[in-house]
Amino acid sequence: MAAGRALAALLAALLAASAQLLQWEASFTISLRTVDNITVMIKLRPSVSPSCQIRVKNITRPELKIKPGENVTFTFTCSTPEKYFIMEIQKNIDCVSGPCPFGDVHLYPPGLPRLNRTFIWDVKASTKAGLELKFSTPWLRQIEPGETCPDVVSYNISSCIDTATVNIGTFCRNGSVSRIKLLGGVIMSLQLPWDSPLTTSGFNIANRASIKRLCIIESILKGESSVTLMSPNYPLSFPEDELMTWQFVIPSNMRASVFFHNYSLSNCERKEERVEYYLPGSFSNPEVFKLSDSQPANIAGSFNLSLQGCDQDAQNPGILRLLFQVVVQHPQVDENVTHLVDLSKEWNMTVTIHFEGWPSRIPLMSEPICLICKNPRTCDRVLTLVSGAVYKISFLCKDLSRLRITAEKGISCVDIRWCQRKIYSLLVPKVITQLPIRLHKFIWKLLAPDLINIEITSPSLKLQQHVPEQRCNTSYSYSIVSATPETELNVGVFCPGGSIEKIQMRNNITISLKTFGKGFLNESNHQDLKMSFVPHIKDECTFTVSPDPKAKVYLQTPNWPYGLPPYVSISWYVVVPSKQVAHLGFSKDRMGIACETGRAYVNIKEETLGAEETVRREDELLPKPRNMYHDFWVNVSNCKPVDKTQLTLQFWVTFADKQIDLGVIIAVVAGAGVLMAIGLTVCCVKKKKKKSQNPMVGVYNPNVNTQVPGKQGLFTKGRKNNESHVYAVIDDAMVYGHLLKESNGSVAPEVDVYRPFDGPIGSLPPSPPPFSFRKDIKRSPNTEEPLPLMDTDHDTYTFAHQKSGQSEDSGDTNEKNNADTSTSLLENKEQDDLAE
Repeated sequence: MAAGRALAALLAALLAASAQLLQWEASFTISLRTVDNITVMIKLRPSVSPSCQIRVKNITRPELKIKPGENVTFTFTCSTPEKYFIMEIQKNIDCVSGPCPFGDVHLYPPGLPRLNRTFIWDVKASTKAGLELKFSTPWLRQIEPGETCPDVVSYNISSCIDTATVNIGTFCRNGSVSRIKLLGGVIMSLQLPWDSPLTTSGFNIANRASIKRLCIIESILKGESSVTLMSPNYPLSFPEDELMTWQFVIPSNMRASVFFHNYSLSNCERKEERVEYYLPGSFSNPEVFKLSDSQPANIAGSFNLSLQGCDQDAQNPGILRLLFQVVVQHPQVDENVTHLVDLSKEWNMTVTIHFEGWPSRIPLMSEPICLICKNPRTCDRVLTLVSGAVYKISFLCKDLSRLRITAEKGISCVDIRWCQRKIYSLLVPKVITQLPIRLHKFIWKLLAPDLINIEITSPSLKLQQHVPEQRCNTSYSYSIVSATPETELNVGVFCPGGSIEKIQMRNNITISLKTFGKGFLNESNHQDLKMSFVPHIKDECTFTVSPDPKAKVYLQTPNWPYGLPPYVSISWYVVVPSKQVAHLGFSKDRMGIACETGRAYVNIKEETLGAEETVRREDELLPKPRNMYHDFWVNVSNCKPVDKTQLTLQFWVTFADKQIDLGVIIAVVAGAGVLMAIGLTVCCVKKKKKKSQNPMVGVYNPNVNTQVPGKQGLFTKGRKNNESHVYAVIDDAMVYGHLLKESNGSVAPEVDVYRPFDGPIGSLPPSPPPFSFRKDIKRSPNTEEPLPLMDTDHDTYTFAHQKSGQSEDSGDTNEKNNADTSTSLLENKEQDDLAE
């Protein structure tokens, strides 16, 4: 097979070469009849060197003109004249002074050389009559100026009214334009390439009555299809105060929609530029629209569209032009299904339903059309709904997955006192998620007044920052941008399921929720993003981070990877659980910038009393990984960097359980053992004490002199500062217990009872207590302190000793009652007499 194809290609090449050789050597004869009124012109192509010539009777020339009635024989001096020459064949038809040759138009004369050729028919006719150009199938398709046809066969049609020529348009074969009716004369041209096999013109000329307008273009659309058409002279101006019409022939079971893709208006002095429709079933024909209006859609059957110009300003006429498209579709299965969009309770919100890629991408006119209709006749590729109204919309689209929704809501603070008490939920309304269209983006624009900032919280889900080491894989994400009239700070991209509880930002904020795939419909019920207005903060942005103890958290500076703007300060507050220790580290050793003005700093400080602050400048190494035992702050402050250097920092935080030191464990166990031993000892002492039969008795010796005259200095501390009033032993039965009577009159010693002394207190020890516990009148605060005593005998009181092996157990009670409310154990002579 391959050998056969190669042989066929070789033979074709040989035939072409031989044909060119024969053409070079052969001569051509063109004979024109006078009655045909045809002129043939052969000339060099523009910008081609005259290396090939035309030889007529041994005379070479660069061009040749053959007039009606002439017969010329010629040859070319080269083998490929099609590279150098073009040919124009012009036929003049006069329909004013004589009858018109109506009917099929032929390509005449025959036997022309194989050159790129243009056939021109110049038909002159009265403006009182109309000419009709009727095209044979496959009809024509209008193209924009500069566009070429696939087979390089093109038609150009111009209308001649008096001395003015209007370019109706350029057309290719294989389209829907079947007829063009013109007022007055017409210039019709057909361009063919040198190798075109076309032998017929493809159209005929007919005479019609006056159409009373510039032209009428008929387009026949069968089945699902579309046609693109332009106003005459496009992209130049439509003639002043002219009228033209397009007729569209459409089956009654199909639906047509009109879209204006490009138009401009002139400066009118009188009248108004407009388009008029004659629609099937309309009771108000013609229906008039401005060019700026949404044009009719969902039209059932054939209709007419007319363009009307105006009287233009002579000094500044402007340009009236129009490029539009008509799309024909089958009626949709759910054509009559409407969707309720209730935005009556929303405030400052817009919802736009559009084709995929809007607004940056303009769909090709050959693409299938998806239309959104807010009433049966008002449909478009893009439909915007505003808050405060209720809409019933429908779709003319076979594949709704090609449509998207973009919504925008504004939240601003007018009254600061009211704003700071309100929490806003940043949720996508259910009226949007219930539509059969995928949400592309929901944008919140948050406007804060001066000295008020914005706080974003995610209490339950928390936010995860999208970084290369920790990418978001959820069905939606939030892009947060903080903006001022001077600068814009891209805070970052975040998704749910992270560790960031709160973000506080200065300036106005734009939050864009963007969806990925169809999973958002299921996850939209769990949104928990909230916003509130808070008092002014010192940093441009502050993050509160409460990480999962089992996760490694990556955090990076905003505006990644382009760097922080100059003089911007960012802070992170990281919460460390009580039983955890955090490990903090940076992803690189240095900040990587050089400052032109100011200094860049990284500050780290734990949130605890007496904690030291770690500070690093841009010319220093960043801190090594370290453990943080309490909540801590990380702050990054930028300078004005020199050119081509940007401040971008990333750090990470991990958590681990706190490790208890082995020495601490041993010390705790040892302490517990000591306490147990003491407890056992106390228990044993109490048990032995209860078994004692002879209580310890204090014996008073009245013959002892308690004061030595003239000897001072023994109780120099004073009564309140020594322990002279403390009993060494107070045990089960006191020596004065027999003086106390019970309520039934019996006498019994008072055991295990200590009664504090309630009498006046002085610097000297008190006299021995009397035989009853009467309360003396307290001494006046003006009582003078006596002078310090001289040395005294040590055994003022004589105490009976416990038996061997018994221990004292009243020390705790004495210590609790040795305050300065008792008198000293010794008193002066006057106090003794008073007691007696």
